[in-house]
Amino acid sequence: MTRILSVEDLRVSYATRDGRRTAVDGVSFDVAAGEVVALVGESGSGKSTTAHAVIGLLPEGGRVDGGAVRLGGLGDAEVDVAGWSSRRLSTVRGALVGLIPQDPVTSLDPVRPVGVQIAEVLRLHGVRDRSGARARVLELLERVGLDDPVRRAKQYPHELSGGMRQRVLIAIAVALAPRLIIADEPTSALDATVQKRILDLIDDLRAEHGTAVLLVTHDLGVAAERAQRLVVLNHGRIVEQGPTADVVAAPTDLYTRQLLADAPALADGFRAAPAPLYLRDAASAAGENPYAIVAAGLVKQFRVPGRESFRAVDDVSFRVRRGTTHALVGESGSGKTTTARLITRHLQPDAGRIALAGEHVDALRGADLRRLRRRIQLVYQNPFSSLDPRQSIGAIISEPLANIGEGSRAERRARAAELVDRVALPADVLSRTPRELSGGQRQRVAIARALAISPDIVVLDEAVSALDVTVQARILELLESLQQELGLTYLFISHDLAVVRGISRTVSVMHGGRIVEEGTTEDVFAHPQHDHTRELLAAVPGRTEVAA
Repeated sequence: MTRILSVEDLRVSYATRDGRRTAVDGVSFDVAAGEVVALVGESGSGKSTTAHAVIGLLPEGGRVDGGAVRLGGLGDAEVDVAGWSSRRLSTVRGALVGLIPQDPVTSLDPVRPVGVQIAEVLRLHGVRDRSGARARVLELLERVGLDDPVRRAKQYPHELSGGMRQRVLIAIAVALAPRLIIADEPTSALDATVQKRILDLIDDLRAEHGTAVLLVTHDLGVAAERAQRLVVLNHGRIVEQGPTADVVAAPTDLYTRQLLADAPALADGFRAAPAPLYLRDAASAAGENPYAIVAAGLVKQFRVPGRESFRAVDDVSFRVRRGTTHALVGESGSGKTTTARLITRHLQPDAGRIALAGEHVDALRGADLRRLRRRIQLVYQNPFSSLDPRQSIGAIISEPLANIGEGSRAERRARAAELVDRVALPADVLSRTPRELSGGQRQRVAIARALAISPDIVVLDEAVSALDVTVQARILELLESLQQELGLTYLFISHDLAVVRGISRTVSVMHGGRIVEEGTTEDVFAHPQHDHTRELLAAVPGRTEVAA
């Protein structure tokens, strides 16, 4: 089999205030024509640095200190491009190696139509025929599955969905039919069904043209399904590599075993949830409403200028028993986040009723609505944007207490210290700021802040979707232990059924603003009744055979 890429003893470092820090240390692997090789590891493992070093796209301060990067296809023999200048490497990028970056928002020029951006790649590599370039652009947009290519070519990135923007990046990457595609976390920000379509598209292009793929991912579930070989990195070193089936079946390294254990798509079974709290003490619970949340007939419409009102939530009803976790699952635009904001009364419903522990709260205003915040708190998806970067962690956690005038300053500081310990963070984070913490640490801070005023209900809106699977697993373990310790009720919002399987007792599947299916999580997984539920389940990585 023809070798397209050979990385040998690659070493990369970054400049820091304390000198140079090694990010990649002696990494070696090959990628053959038509093969998918996955670089797997957590954030900071060196996988993206390795991929970017291959084509000379290291960020400022990054430097290749040694090793070889040999590319096939530049002549009769492989050529080591590790020492090439960025200008010389620009002749390779696009023509021989195509890159699909992680974030389509920052990777596309917001002020130019996407068709112009695709054509630019052709122009830079010598295509001067404008009509020919335009035809090629339309062909590429159609090939990556975008409807009405003529209209799409004229649109700007903000006019496209996340999945559409990612397809544009794929069109750019394959425009010149490269022999190698580097896909750097190409689906980490996408819904499960969109992720599946994007990965299927990359696989189709590989099969059609014999293109090699270097897939960078933190998710071993995705890697196990899509790659023929795995290369597992930890702290800049390869700890294990080999055929996918062998690594998944019998991992030899402890770190690999942990990644496999933490991958929700590869987990077995469902959450063995304890009996709801209201059943644990039958005597004291006699006559008590067993439901922490009851939503009945919720409706929410939004006005769109120049168009008819858009009904984001359409007659949604569900109930959540005390002390349990209920999941709302669906793709972006399904209405799940709007429903969560209705439940927390960050939005006012246009119709329907909301009851928390038997008390109707849909009509609360003013002081009554502020008192509601003591009972229900919201944890957002992005812990960085939801935490004030100017405040210390101690001030952030104690802020809800200050807002309701509870406790003295010293008492609030003591409460913040108690909560930091409860969410398993070191005490010294209290004096630090959010930018000094990792993503997982920031999410623990967000959870601690939500617990500051001792709520009964916590709504978690995609609270783990932006995290590496290992960090995600630790946060889910934390949530479960807090629920058991404090008797919390969770409303868990997610697009990822693999995560939901491990955290929730019951689930409602949303599509087009409506609930299309609900039941216990185990029943919904085992016997899905609605086509959309079956599509979501089919998109869970690892439910198909491991790549061979």
